[in-house]
Amino acid sequence: MTTPAAPRANAPAAPLLTVRGLRVVIGGRHILHGVDLDVAAGGTTALLGRNGAGKTTTVRGILGLVPRTGSVVLAGKETVRLPTHALVCRGVGYAPEDRGVFAALTVAENLRLAERPGAGEPAYGLVHELFPELKQRARQAAGTLSGGQQQMVAIARTLLNGNRLIIADEPTKGLAPKVVTEVAQVLERAAEAVPVLLVEQNLALVRRLARHCAVLADGRTAHQGPATDLLADPEATRNLLGVGHRAAGGQGAQEHAGARAPSPAAPAHTAAHPAARTTEADA
Repeated sequence: MTTPAAPRANAPAAPLLTVRGLRVVIGGRHILHGVDLDVAAGGTTALLGRNGAGKTTTVRGILGLVPRTGSVVLAGKETVRLPTHALVCRGVGYAPEDRGVFAALTVAENLRLAERPGAGEPAYGLVHELFPELKQRARQAAGTLSGGQQQMVAIARTLLNGNRLIIADEPTKGLAPKVVTEVAQVLERAAEAVPVLLVEQNLALVRRLARHCAVLADGRTAHQGPATDLLADPEATRNLLGVGHRAAGGQGAQEHAGARAPSPAAPAHTAAHPAARTTEADA
């Protein structure tokens, strides 16, 4: 009788999120052509690509905010046929590119709306520890906050409910360098407890936070692997992201994935989420 082989002690953990053949067609226009993506069960996975590559559409496809086909497996369970609210109930937190705050509501009301029934006691202690300013501004209308403060609200909402995955879409876009540093610190701490899928153009931030990465090009996956390997390869970085390589020792504080002429905008029906917008402005 053959004894089954014992699992290897150093075998890598299975991905928390596995996306295969993700396709999105909006208004007859093919936006994604079969994206494959693995999000590691720990740390930060970065989703990279030039402007118009399909990063934001990929996130929306994962969440069911746009019509999609393919496979989206979360913690071993297929979710591609589930509505957005069912994915949220399964522990997916989303900080959208445009932050998605309710401008007329106070900071406290925005956070209270994010509380998920059945998720246990909301982690206000953690939120206020990471964002003490939000506690001070609890009664202030969210629409009067700065862009950086609104981004704090967006990230704070994902931390309230003990999520198993946080998706952050361009969390540092348009922020001052000091605020970028603060957001990086929060994401770094969050990733110690919860896997993070980070859509980001700032490669210095990716270098700091990400263990793994995937690169999209024209709605397809062009690369997957360790983030350090990609960022250490100047030719691959230039070819995939359109950026140069800084000299050894430089931290690349201003490195950003290169832009190209974006694909024409297509309408996206995303009313299932307060962050939804009606046009495709994919970063």
